[in-house]
Amino acid sequence: MTFLSPDRLWLLVLAPLLAAAYVLLQMRRRQYAVRFTNLALLSQIAPRRPGWRRHVAAALFLIMIVLMMIGFARPASSVKVPRDRATIMVAVDVSLSMMARDVTPTRFDAAKSAAKKFIRELPARFNVGVVSFAGNANLVAAPSADRDAAIASLDQLVLAKRTAIGEAVFTSLQGVRSFDAQASQDPPPAHIVLLSDGDNTTGRSVQEAIDASRSAHIPVSTIAFGTPYGTVDIEGETTSVSVNKETLKNLADSTEGKAYEAADADQLGEVYANIGSSLGFKIEHRDIAARYTGIALLFALAAGGVSLAWFSRLP
Repeated sequence: MTFLSPDRLWLLVLAPLLAAAYVLLQMRRRQYAVRFTNLALLSQIAPRRPGWRRHVAAALFLIMIVLMMIGFARPASSVKVPRDRATIMVAVDVSLSMMARDVTPTRFDAAKSAAKKFIRELPARFNVGVVSFAGNANLVAAPSADRDAAIASLDQLVLAKRTAIGEAVFTSLQGVRSFDAQASQDPPPAHIVLLSDGDNTTGRSVQEAIDASRSAHIPVSTIAFGTPYGTVDIEGETTSVSVNKETLKNLADSTEGKAYEAADADQLGEVYANIGSSLGFKIEHRDIAARYTGIALLFALAAGGVSLAWFSRLP
């Protein structure tokens, strides 16, 4: 058992203090009785002593206090919760060519909007991770069911030089393999969605990425952003950055994925339509303070009940 607010456990030190105070009070009462030297008269005027019963209500009350203190520290139990392992990796191109305005408002902004829309519309059972890539690729949001975290990671993306499509696929595959403790030997069913303008200029080749994806049995679907007429201004020079749809289509077709263009990205529901399920488990710490509070209430009622039954008064 763990505690969500362990700093509150210090209150438990008060319990032995209460017990000690009770014992001291009982000893003082016994001393008063001993001071009354006429024992014959004392036995006639003093009520019959209840013996052990007089301690029962106090003991029940003390147990109730201890339980309430434990509950106040918010105890939690660890439970295994079923979790669907099906995973979608979204890889977004952040190369400088994505600044081109041949797609409104820019290729980059259009890609981010498409990625956010896709993530929001994913069925709840899917986990989603985000990879960004330019000269290299980075896992910016690990696969999880947290849609807000994935979308927030897209807002933090920054453009950089060069384009490493192959590295984006390899990093996405690694994200899938690191999903949980069993993913390295038993990867979850997965699909990669790659949004780019389609030129691989650095890192491992697209063919290597294709081979790795096919070996892992993970399809790669692509969305092409751009036209043949795109240009960007880099360090004062205007550079032509036409979209390379052929590269993206080859990547998708060779891995049994689908190739889309920005204009038909609404069809992306096909991406996850045929992804299977694979149940795993995650450990959650669930607050069980109410359980201790309920038991404490029972002890409080018991203390009151025995006190009323035996002494006609509450403790």
